[in-house]
Amino acid sequence: MEIIDFHCDALLKLQQGQGERSFANDSRLDTNKERLQAGKVKVQCFAIFIEPNVPFDQKFQMALKQVDYYYKEILQKNKEMKHLSSWEDFDTLQAGEIGTMLTLEGVDAIGDDLTKLHILRQLGVLSVGLTWNHANLAADGALEPRGAGLTTFGKEVVRFLNQHGMLTDVSHLCEKAFWDVMEEAHYPFASHSNAKAICNHPRNVTDDQARALFQSGGTVHVVYHPPFINENKTEATISDLIAHIDHFCALGGVSHVGLGSDFDGISTYVTHLEHAGKSQNLINELLKYYSEEQVRGFASTNFLHRRPTIRSVHTQRKPG
Repeated sequence: MEIIDFHCDALLKLQQGQGERSFANDSRLDTNKERLQAGKVKVQCFAIFIEPNVPFDQKFQMALKQVDYYYKEILQKNKEMKHLSSWEDFDTLQAGEIGTMLTLEGVDAIGDDLTKLHILRQLGVLSVGLTWNHANLAADGALEPRGAGLTTFGKEVVRFLNQHGMLTDVSHLCEKAFWDVMEEAHYPFASHSNAKAICNHPRNVTDDQARALFQSGGTVHVVYHPPFINENKTEATISDLIAHIDHFCALGGVSHVGLGSDFDGISTYVTHLEHAGKSQNLINELLKYYSEEQVRGFASTNFLHRRPTIRSVHTQRKPG
């Protein structure tokens, strides 16, 4: 069964390898072409992520370097990989092709300059998360003690995303910023988050947040990182991960759940789900409990049916 995986950090690993890591088959990459083929991943999203220790005046240059690796190492050297520059492109993939899409994990790279965001959009970015774990000029992240909401600039970013039909990713936001986004964003979703009711981690979403995303037409893509699956543990099974899908379905999200592995951004793994090549292990386990149509939804069609091109605009305010 074909899969859309909405989050991996392979671009950072390619950049760190400085040209010495082949996307085709380097085993140091959780996500490489051979593993995507083996795991039947039909679309892989690649995050542009700038590490916090990069000097402020070098962040945008570093983002462009990752985009350069994307085009040179992933697309140019692997004819099966096809760049998706619009939501309509998802429908053009042929047999044997793997779609690739750029996302931005935190707007730190653009400073306070929307022109830089426009450049990244022109280069193919279709989804933007405002923060990583800490604060920037747009909002506070999930691990920022202050827990403040969107700044004026953050609201400008969300309006830019609305205008250009781009997704606003809430996965790394603190709760106050999340609700601010839900009042502004036309296309909110969570690229890689689990249920806080199952695992009380700041990176996961509460039941109210999940319901708000579902009601807005958005999707929540479960993440394969054990600390986000089992509280205070570094190990997890596929059954443990499925418990989060079960919970979201119980909240009314059976047609709003997707997958967002976080491969190449994690150092501990779900047993039997250690890299993209093992993705069908999750699918096969899900088929024991859900119908084929429902599992296909989790794997790909829930998102395809809720792309910005066909999704109604509906903002959500915090309950109460």
